[in-house]
Amino acid sequence: MGDNNNNNNNLNLPPGFRFYPTDEELVVHFLHRKAALLPCHPDVIPDLDLYPYDPWDLDGKAMGEGNKWYFYSRRAQTRITASGYWSSIGVEEPIYSSASGQRIGMKKYNAFYLGEFSEGTKTNWIMQEYRLSGSSTSTNTRSSSSSSSSSPSRRRNSKKIDYSKWVVCRVYERNCDSDGDDDGTELSCLDEVFLSLDDLDEISLPN
Repeated sequence: MGDNNNNNNNLNLPPGFRFYPTDEELVVHFLHRKAALLPCHPDVIPDLDLYPYDPWDLDGKAMGEGNKWYFYSRRAQTRITASGYWSSIGVEEPIYSSASGQRIGMKKYNAFYLGEFSEGTKTNWIMQEYRLSGSSTSTNTRSSSSSSSSSPSRRRNSKKIDYSKWVVCRVYERNCDSDGDDDGTELSCLDEVFLSLDDLDEISLPN
């Protein structure tokens, strides 16, 4: 898409660059570093206040690759846009580290509805919202406490980490996502179940 190519050029990305991060990469390499105020190279995901924008208005504002858009946002209760609203579907899905097996984050699905809140018509627009898990917060807190006597600068930096407010989002339209099998972000079997059943609120994950 022309606008996406322009965005990539403005960010000085190398030729042939394709941004198709996995769930783990979004949480570890982007969201965690964002929350911890650490640099991320290349710095390609912008900050965006999602909720004033309809999903089709994200082009040119969010990081676009193919038919997916990525951005950081603050967690908020208000999810009403100019034309409709975002509503969560299903349940949150844990994201685990491939190296340690620890839970590092959570992924939540949201669908976009056209119309008044709670009375809208569901569209094919989907938002995957990633947040850092509470276990990551406690783990970092323990690590920071244990090394506070020898590393006062690390203790000061730990106060800046804001795990609760930042999320990273991936937005796409389902009927335009036919080429997603080879981009590193293909849906899992559990994802397919969540998005293919109508009564998603009654679905719960097995223990």
